[in-house]
Amino acid sequence: MTVLRTSMRNFFAHKGRMALSAVAVLLSVAFVCGTLVFTDTMNSTFDKLFQATSSDVTVSAKGASDSGETTAENGKPPVMPASVVGKVRAVQGVKSATGTVFSTSVTVVDAQKDDLSPNSGAPTIVGNWNSNDARTMKITSGTAPKRPDQVMVDRDTADKHHLKLGDELGMISAVGTHHAKISGIADFQVTNPGAAIFYLDTRTAQETLVGQTGVYTNVNVTAASGVSDPQLKKSVVAALGTGYKVQTAKETAKANQKNVEGFMNVMKYAMLGFAGIAFLVGIFLIINTFSMLVAQRTREIGLMRAIGSSRKQVNRSVLVEALLLGFFGSVLGVGAGVGLAVGLMKIMGSMGMHLSTADLTVAWTTPVVGLLLGVVVTVLAAYLPARRAGKVSPMAALRDAGAPSDAKAGRIRALVGVVLTGAGGYCLYLAANVDKAKDGSPWLGLGVVLSLIGFVVIGPLLAAGVVRVLGAVLLRMFGPVGRMAERNALRNPRRTGATGAALMIGLALVACLSVVGSSMVASATDQLDKTVGTDFIIGNDRGKPVTPQAVKAVKSTPGLERVTEYTMTKADYTTPDGKVLKDTDITAADPTYATDLRTKTVAGNLKDAYKPDSMSVHEKFAKAHGIHLGSKIKVAFKNGATANLTVRAITSSDGLIDAGSKYTSIATLAKYVPADKMPLDQLVFATAKHGQQDAAYKALKSSLRDYPAYKVRDQTDYKQALKDQIGQLLNMIYGLLALAIIVAILGVVNTLALSVVERTREIGLMRAIGLSRRQLRRMIRMESVVIALFGALLGLGLGMGWGATAQKLLALEGLKVLEIPWPTLTAVFLGSAFVGLFAALIPAFRAGRMNVLNAIATE
Repeated sequence: MTVLRTSMRNFFAHKGRMALSAVAVLLSVAFVCGTLVFTDTMNSTFDKLFQATSSDVTVSAKGASDSGETTAENGKPPVMPASVVGKVRAVQGVKSATGTVFSTSVTVVDAQKDDLSPNSGAPTIVGNWNSNDARTMKITSGTAPKRPDQVMVDRDTADKHHLKLGDELGMISAVGTHHAKISGIADFQVTNPGAAIFYLDTRTAQETLVGQTGVYTNVNVTAASGVSDPQLKKSVVAALGTGYKVQTAKETAKANQKNVEGFMNVMKYAMLGFAGIAFLVGIFLIINTFSMLVAQRTREIGLMRAIGSSRKQVNRSVLVEALLLGFFGSVLGVGAGVGLAVGLMKIMGSMGMHLSTADLTVAWTTPVVGLLLGVVVTVLAAYLPARRAGKVSPMAALRDAGAPSDAKAGRIRALVGVVLTGAGGYCLYLAANVDKAKDGSPWLGLGVVLSLIGFVVIGPLLAAGVVRVLGAVLLRMFGPVGRMAERNALRNPRRTGATGAALMIGLALVACLSVVGSSMVASATDQLDKTVGTDFIIGNDRGKPVTPQAVKAVKSTPGLERVTEYTMTKADYTTPDGKVLKDTDITAADPTYATDLRTKTVAGNLKDAYKPDSMSVHEKFAKAHGIHLGSKIKVAFKNGATANLTVRAITSSDGLIDAGSKYTSIATLAKYVPADKMPLDQLVFATAKHGQQDAAYKALKSSLRDYPAYKVRDQTDYKQALKDQIGQLLNMIYGLLALAIIVAILGVVNTLALSVVERTREIGLMRAIGLSRRQLRRMIRMESVVIALFGALLGLGLGMGWGATAQKLLALEGLKVLEIPWPTLTAVFLGSAFVGLFAALIPAFRAGRMNVLNAIATE
């Protein structure tokens, strides 16, 4: 009880000094709990949605995915004859059976030809209005579609795009473009996950989406009273045979949920990873806080030891303080995490994915995980300072505050740091010199971890040298005040090293990702310049195929010298060595693609691969299967016949664009795949007549005005699109890393604040002999800036080393250009100086307000 009372007294006596450490714990726990609550809420929302929209038993066409419908390569959904509905209705135990038809490979445009697809990545669904949809949608304006010229739209889409009754919409599918006017608007009775949904009458939906009547994609079956879903499924399968996919409501919901979980898990673990980084940075803050508090209470601890406190009691006293800090910070963090989850839901709502706070899901495990993490991390971080406190001897009560440094421990620490840093550097060297990227990944990961730990351990040794250099460059010009700031930063290298290390971690990751991102863009741009010989690339950013009408519009554009169609499909290969390779890609294109993409060949001529019954393979594939020019490969095309194709070219495996592709001509593909099963084009390439590039560019955009889903890009546009995509990804990562950097800033603030308290008497004496308030504040700001720049230099240097090594591995996959983004790194370095200035504002202000006489009288 004595230890607990002492700990409680010390904790609340220094509550102001503990506050920033508590904020670090709060932020980290909030990020973890917010992520868990948000993802649990998302999963719960989708669970309810899938349960509400799933019929008792669903019959799908052969080839449909587990989640219902997968649009085939020909742009149409897999279908089954309408007679299946009658067969299902006749099954014992069936109350009702309704045929439905829908597709997600449709682009819907308004009267101004603007695409109405969601920006969130959610699907655009066009289908027939049926009784199953009537369970989850309520018509609030107008009527359901009854004629070919009518369409109904969901309320969220109507509100977002300002649609109203009577507005004309166009539905563009592989079959053609269908125009209709809005006859009704329906509201979701369940949470809308962000999809845009459009309803047609059944016959019109069949003609628009499939191109024929008398077919359905699904049959929704309702069980009669007393019949379970598994029983009904068994009866339906017995009646229909094995040519269809039959699922219960539970199985359908589970399959849909599984598709969602893939994305959710990636987001969840990515966010938890960044929360882990914030926790790591917070550890340095907590270590610094308790180290400084222990140093300031050296005489107090010595007195406790002199009157009978044991080392264990002193140790436990500090750990109990850490326990209290972790508990209070974690409790507040759990509450803040729920608020963060609500904020994330609001952000998703602004992007079109409407999540209701009524579905907010806080599992009992979430606060438990938050509390455990916060408390355990805090106590572990405080362990070293607690051990140091336990070693304070009773004689320390007779000395001035501040425990003497342990020179031997410093030498051992420096040696361990050098060894770890050297080991990390050697691992990075090994990673940069492997022959296969997958062999270098473990070395890269180990090198990153060891070098990071090494820099953290060796930080105090580095601080002594780096701070002197920074002081000579930046601080000496400010005269005595600058020199005092430098000496203050050097006074306790261990503290400076730990404070700088907290900032170093976040900035090292920023620098590494910046180097990798810039190198990827530079490499892709270099490959485009070297290999792409066409002027324009036409495609869809959401991965939808190019419809035949759009291809026809491209080909009819004036000013074009050639147009090349490009698609991909799957096939089963039987290679000369007797191996059978299932579901292997094969790329089909027009012969002009050999000119549009200047692919390097190691044997033969690529143009010959586009001859009838011919193909090419890449070098690695050829070596692995004993293939040479003239070899025959048996290719069983998906949805088609089997062909014996002759290998007439072997391409290099080193390229970045179309790396590993195996080419044949579209004419060869069409010979073995029926016309109604032919895959639609993935991309279309167009080359302008000499000197007509600008005119052709404008003409192409005009030709595709009716097809807004497809983007026309010249090489400059394509490079910018790549840069933007990578830039968006990096900005998102930087945003998540900002949490760690905020915690690091709190560490600088806390270190300075405690340092000011530690130097109260010294500050009073300096003020007494003539140091002005302005000079005092400037001194503290300079000290903060030099600590921040020290952390930035370490972080940027370390990050560039990691990034350069990662690029060496990417070079083995074709990304061969290393580019250091100097403007970004310079901005980060200068930004660190502003971080230092900002962090010093409050400590400097408090120092300037000290009463001189009271400060001098402080012991």
